[in-house]
Formats: sequence, structure tokens, C-alpha cells
Amino acid sequence: MRINAAIHRDFTISDIDNRLYAAFIEHMGRAIYSGIYEPGHPQADGNGFRRDVAGFVRDLDIPAIRYPGGNFVSAYNWEDGIGPKENRPVRLDLAWRSKETNQVGINEFAGWANELGIDMMLAVNLGSRGIEEARNFMEYVNHPGGTYWSDLRRSHGVEKPYGVKMWCLGNEMDGPWQIGAKPAREYGRLADETAKALRAMTPDAELIVCGSSNDQMPTYPEWERSVLEECYEHVDYISLHKYFGNSSRDTLNFFGKIEETGRYINAIGGVIDFVKAKKRAKNDVHICFDEWNVWYHRREEDSQRWRTWDWPEAPDLLEENYTFEDTLFVAGLLNEFIRRSDRVKIACIAQLVNVIAPIRADKGGKAWRQSIYWPYQLASLYGRGTALRVAVDGPKYDCEVASDVDYLDISAVTKDGTVTIFAVNRHLTESVDLRLSLTGYPDAAIEFHKVIEGHDLMATNGPDAEPIAPVEGKGLAVQQGELGGKLAPLSYHVIRLKV
Repeated sequence: MRINAAIHRDFTISDIDNRLYAAFIEHMGRAIYSGIYEPGHPQADGNGFRRDVAGFVRDLDIPAIRYPGGNFVSAYNWEDGIGPKENRPVRLDLAWRSKETNQVGINEFAGWANELGIDMMLAVNLGSRGIEEARNFMEYVNHPGGTYWSDLRRSHGVEKPYGVKMWCLGNEMDGPWQIGAKPAREYGRLADETAKALRAMTPDAELIVCGSSNDQMPTYPEWERSVLEECYEHVDYISLHKYFGNSSRDTLNFFGKIEETGRYINAIGGVIDFVKAKKRAKNDVHICFDEWNVWYHRREEDSQRWRTWDWPEAPDLLEENYTFEDTLFVAGLLNEFIRRSDRVKIACIAQLVNVIAPIRADKGGKAWRQSIYWPYQLASLYGRGTALRVAVDGPKYDCEVASDVDYLDISAVTKDGTVTIFAVNRHLTESVDLRLSLTGYPDAAIEFHKVIEGHDLMATNGPDAEPIAPVEGKGLAVQQGELGGKLAPLSYHVIRLKV
């Protein structure tokens, strides 16, 4: 299958915000407790955080992390997680019908994130609470001292403020499952007033307002229009969430959902432009795709379990075993974010450890990297810079969710004398004979080529073996300004060129 493609050094899309490779972790299941935090584990550090998990997180070079939720945040009292641990209350988590011990709160989490060089993106509770609690939280986190909440933080052993810039104004406030869900206009007004209060304390705060919970909500995309009409001038981003599955076992249709995601981004981009024009606003609002991942392997089973169990503490919940098929999907979705980097500035894989996550950790046992860890890591490490347009001329296919889907899913990023190509051959049985023209790069040469290929679509990694991982690629070469060679069926390639 011959496919011609081309890039030109002057045909760019946008500078990529490093936070396109951010993450999300929620007080949910075993994400926190026995995920990142497990006192008494052989790998626990002096603060109770697992070194083995932290090592895998560090290797991802995550720029930012969203915390503490998620659905959890809409009934969360942040004050429960500060002060002496022995005095912290145990609460019922209404989102996931479990007990929250509050042994990890803002100060413990901030210490962990700081140790790993990760900026925090904090969410405030606009479900059961509101402006007052949000501004108190920011004062505790960001104000230097001399006030009630900042001095309370200092009394808890944290002298310097954290200086958190990114703040989420609630979570999925359109969802009927959400504690304190609201109609769009009501939520938009609350978000606007909360934004004004937070900006009064931290003028350079970056504020993220809730978009639709997903693109199948009955109020989508009217929700985005109504919310932004209330708060456009006081926010910087609107959030998008989308989870993906292949319950029908139709691989090509599964991959086609990446095209569906592109339509979602385009639609919300159009809403943003409409509201900006209607309000004659000068500021820009971008997209924060702050929840995304594959989620279907255990979704139906767990949706029944958590609704009936008797308030367990840190239960096994949504611990997906990711496949090689999921690896290829995640690689393609990251390509889509690169191609849409003019609109999408922040994106958070949901979640980071144990709960629909690239990293798994057995309680008291081993940690390991799931199959989707690798495309996420490779994009994070090598997908920073400026996105280049890639023209593709080759075979396409139609499926239920999209038409004219390219068999070759490809993106390109340039930075500091390099061009990195991310390519997925989606074809089930045929190799791609790639011919990629490199206009403007006469001296291009391959620096490295990594590939993930040759696995059964349902193959997985586990605590005792990680067979799905990148290896050195072969068979590609640059000749006369063209990158050429064979890409095996169902394969993912990262090719870095020195230019």
C-alpha cells in the first residue's frame, strides 16, 4: 500500500503547549491510596509515597496534573485534608460510594508533585459549595502570609505558597450524576463570579470552565455557548472530556473515533469563535481536554459494582488492562491533539495510576507500565515544539463513526533542529510503503527510530512482563529529501530526524 505524504518547514499549525501532555489523578478507587501513596510498602519513601510508581511517573516528564477530581471534587471539603493526620475526618465519598480517609490532602499531594517537577492544576468544588470555599482554598494555597488561611498553611509546616496558576471551576457540571449539577446559565454565572474572586487574589491565574461532559450529552454544544456567554471574558479555557471504547470489536471503527474527536474539537472551536464575536471580546479562550482515555474493558461491570458496595475504603475500581489495540488508539489520539494544537492547549490523560491508567500498582506488590504508557511517554518526550502540517495522499476507509479515514495516522513536530514524525499504520493486514517529502530540510538524517509492532491486538502487559514496549526500528531511510520505507500493519513509529 503506497502512501505519499509531505511536510514543509514553513507550513506550521501552532506552537505546542507542553501541557498537552498533562495528567489527571482523582481520589477514586486505588489511584491515590495504594496507587501513588502506600505507607508500609517496601518501596514507600519517608512520606508514604511509592518510589517505584514515582519512578514511572518521572519518566513520563509530566508538565502538569489535575487534582483532586473529577466527580469526587463536587462534594469534597478541601479543609478535611489539612492539619494533623490523626485529626482528619473520614468522610463518605458520594461520587464513588466509598470512604475517604483524607490522609492525602493538598499539602501531601503538593509535596509529591513538587518532588517530581509537576505543576498542579487544582479543581474547586462548585457542586455542593461555591465562591467562598474556592477563594479560601486559593488563599491557603497561594497567599504568602499574614491572613487566616495563609497563616494556617504556614502552621501546617508549609512556609512558602505554592503559586498554583491553573484552576478548574468545578467538574462536569452539566452531568445529572454530578453532586450539585446546574443548568448552563446558572453554572456560567457561578463560574463567572468565582473567576472574578480568584483573579482578585491571583491576577495571572489560568481559569478553566466546564464544557460538556462529553459530545453525546443532549445539551451539547448549546451548553458551551450558554456557559461562555456568561463568563467568556473571565476564563482562559473550556474543558472537554471524552472516553473511548471498542465493545463491538471493530478495530477500524475504534480508530475512526479519533476523527470523531477532531469534529468535537472543531465544533467547540466554532462555539468559542461565535461567543467571542458576539461579545466583541479581546481575549482568547482555548480548549483544555482535561479528561481523555480508553475506558470500556471493565466499565459496565464496575458501574454495577460501585453502586451497590458498602462504602469500602480505596476499592479496586476501573482498573483496566490495556491492550496493544489500545496502544495504537492512544498513539493516534495524541497525534490528533498535536494536529489540533492551535485549539487544544492542555490535555490530561485520565487517570495516572490504577484507575483507567498507564501505570498499575498492586497493593503491597509490584508496579508496572501498561501498554498505553509508551505512546504517552514518547509523545511527552518528543512531541514538544511546533506542530507541522502533514499532507497525506493514500488509501482511506469508511466506518460507522467517520468517513474517509486515513490508514496512515501521522503528525509531525519540529524543535531545535529536529523533526519528529509520529505515525500509526492502522491497516489490519497491509504494510505502508511510505514516501514522505521533507521540503525545506535538505540535510535531514535519521537520529532514531522507535517502533511498537507485531503484537496480538488483545495482548497486554502485566506485573511480571511488559512485552508491549518500544524497540529499535529498521528499514527507514532518508534519500534525496524523502523519508521512505515500510511500516508494518498495525504498527506505531516515532522517527526523529536531525535537520
